[in-house]
Amino acid sequence: MNQQNLLIGDIPGFTPQIGRLVSMMNYVRSTTVNAVADLRVEELDYLPDPQSNSIGALLLHIAAAEAGYQAATFDARELNAEEKQRWSAALELGAKARNEIRGSELTYYLDSLDQVRAKTLEELGRRDDQWLESETSFGNGQRVNNYFKWFHVLGHEINHRGQIRWLRSRATQRR
Repeated sequence: MNQQNLLIGDIPGFTPQIGRLVSMMNYVRSTTVNAVADLRVEELDYLPDPQSNSIGALLLHIAAAEAGYQAATFDARELNAEEKQRWSAALELGAKARNEIRGSELTYYLDSLDQVRAKTLEELGRRDDQWLESETSFGNGQRVNNYFKWFHVLGHEINHRGQIRWLRSRATQRR
């Protein structure tokens, strides 16, 4: 990663604050992608114990959560039936994910992340800084703005990236 990618600042096509948010999103995503570089299917599927989630499941969970926030912030709605069907195992994780999310190459997971992110960037490019400040409620009725919601998406990915790094260290010991 070059120095320029470490700057948080303006990005052409985005208003100033949205550009800063996108800068952070780009950096976080690049570190997530680096954390899974060159993993094989068996490493993506690795489970250190019967209660764990795999790296592959966590990658799809990151994508699914972002898709959920797209619906919530861009369309002011919950996921629809088709979206719930597509993302249910990834959103729920646990046994459902252990059974359904397995056997795929890394490109499958990275493509899913890229597809979701492409929509996020397209939608953010249509909005302005005032939209970031727009207030709604969070699930518990607490007042939040769109900026907080997308900050939450970043924190969510960072949290799961930590889990992914831990899982990778165990899965690749078996090489």
